[in-house]
Amino acid sequence: MLDLRQIRYFVAVAETEHVGQAADRLHISQSPLSRQIAQLEKSLGLTLFERGQQRIRLTRDGQVFLSEARALLRHADRLENLGRRLGRGEEGGLCIGYIADAMHTGVLPAALRSLNDERPGIHVALYSLPPAEQFEGLRQRSLDIALVHEPPPSEDPDLTAAPLLEDPLLLALPAGHPLAERPELTPEDLDGQPWIGVENPQDPVWRDTFVASCAASGFTPDIRMDAAEPLTALGLVASGLGLALVQRSMVRGMSEAVAVRELPWHDRSVQLWAAWHRVDLRPVVASFRALTLASGPVNAARA
Repeated sequence: MLDLRQIRYFVAVAETEHVGQAADRLHISQSPLSRQIAQLEKSLGLTLFERGQQRIRLTRDGQVFLSEARALLRHADRLENLGRRLGRGEEGGLCIGYIADAMHTGVLPAALRSLNDERPGIHVALYSLPPAEQFEGLRQRSLDIALVHEPPPSEDPDLTAAPLLEDPLLLALPAGHPLAERPELTPEDLDGQPWIGVENPQDPVWRDTFVASCAASGFTPDIRMDAAEPLTALGLVASGLGLALVQRSMVRGMSEAVAVRELPWHDRSVQLWAAWHRVDLRPVVASFRALTLASGPVNAARA
């Protein structure tokens, strides 16, 4: 049986790569910390660290173990929080996983606002996590709902999902750009123009995906810059540094320095889904799910 205290000690040493610094962080002495790490390695039958004179470093196995150890500690913290709230006679609160677009599009804030109106005393914990971690959190019941770009597989025995939003991509270009004056644009108009690519952290080959979608529509983008998210891309467009494709929901209230055009021949959109476990154990989970689905109808991006 794993000892959570030893796991916390291991994570602290792994993150500092120094027993002394980890001991200071944990407010214990170095000797007992070293003993606990050695006991953990012995119980696992695994060498977690390569030890040198000055520092220690994770082995390859230790790096894999660190990732899972962090996930275990997150789950333990959520479980402790749930237990304390249940012990006080509360509903247990909500643990919500989300991706950035759930915030940017307003779907998650709207659902939280409705929840606050309906149940003002409930505690909500928000976790920005990759979709795979969100799905695992749902299976482990450490998350109550997940907001992701794609649903789990339809044959998944544990999870199900419903669409929240289909957010069409629009062309954003500097207001002073020659193309901004044209009421309609063709693929040839965009061919070879300087572009700002918007990264997709869930897609390791996002650049290839973006270029392929443009090529399928008949033009080749000249990507000069990469933006970490759509709002950054809009700022770069406003500065006259290039064109970008951004979701319709992102351009509400934007700077006058940016012009927006629809591209009917470039039929692409960003989707947002709500996913949850098929077995609901608490009424508050079903209630928040209903609020989320009500706040993010598929056509909300047209508002």
